[in-house]
Amino acid sequence: MPSPVRPGLVVSPGLTIPRAELTERFSRSSGPGGQGVNTTDSRVELTWDLRASAVLSEEQLRRLTEQLGHRLTGGVLTVVASEHREQRRNRDAAARRLAALVADALAPGPRARKATRATRGSQERRLTAKRQRSDTKRLRSSRPGRED
Repeated sequence: MPSPVRPGLVVSPGLTIPRAELTERFSRSSGPGGQGVNTTDSRVELTWDLRASAVLSEEQLRRLTEQLGHRLTGGVLTVVASEHREQRRNRDAAARRLAALVADALAPGPRARKATRATRGSQERRLTAKRQRSDTKRLRSSRPGRED
């Protein structure tokens, strides 16, 4: 049975990274695998050059660079997966991780908080509670001459 053609890595409905823009490198993993870990290149490094990408708009590139700047090396985003024994599963894990990173970085931030003022009633309740607490503590004092 032929393998299905995978046009690219789907990040979101509006963004698919072409497979041609992704580079995979394989090396020996230090994780589980028994004796096979010494002979199998199951660790996967998936890299994507953001600056050379044809699918990103200027705004998306700016946002990704801003959000993922600490993870970029020369404009290249690298994700490593080595938790599985099989290369195929590590390839899938690295692709999922890369897609999640990019999707999170492109997601809009939370809405700005609109400054509001406390209501008169809430201010009065707070001050009344403070007075009651103050009175309670003052009445606990047993030192002579402390009564007001």
